[in-house]
Amino acid sequence: MKNKKFIFYIQPLLYSLLIVFGILIGIYVVPKSQNVVGKSSSKNKVETIIDYAVENYVDSVNTEAMLSDAINGMLQKLDPHSVYISSEEFDAVNSELTGNFEGIGIQFNIFNDTLMVVNTITGGPSEKVGLMPGDRIVKVDTQNVAGVGIANNEVIKLLKGPKGSKVKVGVMRSGVNKLLSFSIKRDVIPLHSVDIAFLVNPKTGYVKVNQFSATTIDEFNASVGALNKRGIKNLIIDLRGNSGGFLNAAVEICDQLLPKGRMIVYTEGRTQARRDYKSRRQGAFSHLKIAVLMDEWSASASEIVAGAIQDNDRGVVLGRRSFGKGLVQEQIPLSDGSAIRLTVARYHTPSGRCIQRYYKGGVEAYYTEMLSRYESGELEDGENQKIEDSTAYYTLSGRKVYGGGGIIPDIIVPLERNENKTYLNAIVNLGIIYRFAFDYVDKNRETFKKYSDANDYISNYQVGNATFDSLVAYANSNGVKPDAKKIAYVKEELKLWLKAFMGRNLFGDEAFYPVQLQVDKTFLKAVSVLK
Repeated sequence: MKNKKFIFYIQPLLYSLLIVFGILIGIYVVPKSQNVVGKSSSKNKVETIIDYAVENYVDSVNTEAMLSDAINGMLQKLDPHSVYISSEEFDAVNSELTGNFEGIGIQFNIFNDTLMVVNTITGGPSEKVGLMPGDRIVKVDTQNVAGVGIANNEVIKLLKGPKGSKVKVGVMRSGVNKLLSFSIKRDVIPLHSVDIAFLVNPKTGYVKVNQFSATTIDEFNASVGALNKRGIKNLIIDLRGNSGGFLNAAVEICDQLLPKGRMIVYTEGRTQARRDYKSRRQGAFSHLKIAVLMDEWSASASEIVAGAIQDNDRGVVLGRRSFGKGLVQEQIPLSDGSAIRLTVARYHTPSGRCIQRYYKGGVEAYYTEMLSRYESGELEDGENQKIEDSTAYYTLSGRKVYGGGGIIPDIIVPLERNENKTYLNAIVNLGIIYRFAFDYVDKNRETFKKYSDANDYISNYQVGNATFDSLVAYANSNGVKPDAKKIAYVKEELKLWLKAFMGRNLFGDEAFYPVQLQVDKTFLKAVSVLK
């Protein structure tokens, strides 16, 4: 196994990510019918078994849980992306794709068993009543939430609620010796699918899209349109970590990037006739040189965009082999407020390839394949790229590409395998730098008030040696022992990481990405290629 230390640090994070990723990944077509599916009039085997268990099992039986497990078991035998969504999960799972939810409008983190406000959403209910970054929420209504081991999902249940309802929170604030009480009226909180768009240099713009939701095309047009007005010639579209979303959102973005009449994607299934999606007009941004960034977490709608750019020879794709999800789901509501998402078609890129990964080994093998990419060394090797379908397909200009197992970028930018960076990898991958940055900003918030905005912070703040030494000491106390040679090797890069995380706590993503990307090899390669 290559680079075992790196695997040790990254593996726990990967397991947790895979659990969440399996729920969120996908592209969803509009259901053919909104008719609600109810129960069959005659009892089936599943109902009979559950009824028998309720009457005769040695302990009490949760019938809803049994039914949910039974349905999921049946669907997972079909493919990894056909799933059952309980009525309790339905709103939470769908809120990201609809572009908003109802709540109090904060970003939070549980730090030292305390609910910490990382940021308040601009114009949201919490900002309006005076909640501030760094506040510690210790009570929600009458419930104590500090020092009780509360989990993220429990916090969300407490703070989310219908528009117009109220929640009272008790807050401890640095420099204030008493508990502050705020009554917050919940409202609709918009969720953004574009994290940031900014000018890299006078000719190059950058936009990061985190998902493909109902609001994505409007956000994309506004963000890239503003950059276009500033005279950019090149555009970097960052789809790393983007697990997908609505097919139509991906098509609409491609529509803005391609000349009129180009194939974007087509779908086809056993009972669904082939449907072609082509660009309907000369795209507003079809004059820009394009670079698309991808990684192993880029899936579904992200792969549609990258495939359309690649197959039409419209730009360059950089990074690492994408997830490999080429199945299309239809969402069908059930009578009790739950739903199923059933795979009804495959999608194909313009050259005709389907990039769906092999999944006949079962759901567990399907998702843990992502771990094997780390363990096999593929992600550290620009030449060793797995191709599941050896059939050759051809781009518009005749370049050879392959399907199956995801999209292989035109330019592979592998993970860096460098023994001298194991210290940095440990501090970043174990979340130590994040916790230190949050704590440092929280304790020194008054000091940072002299920076008026993200640009002021980026231009004028530098991490000093004393702060860096404090990070090293903090890492040591959290199990990452200092190594003078390795620390010296990564010192300047680690300072930039620290500055980026501090900036995020102070000013959000506007002060994070422009700093963090300075040490991002895929991003730097894209800037170089576009020149």
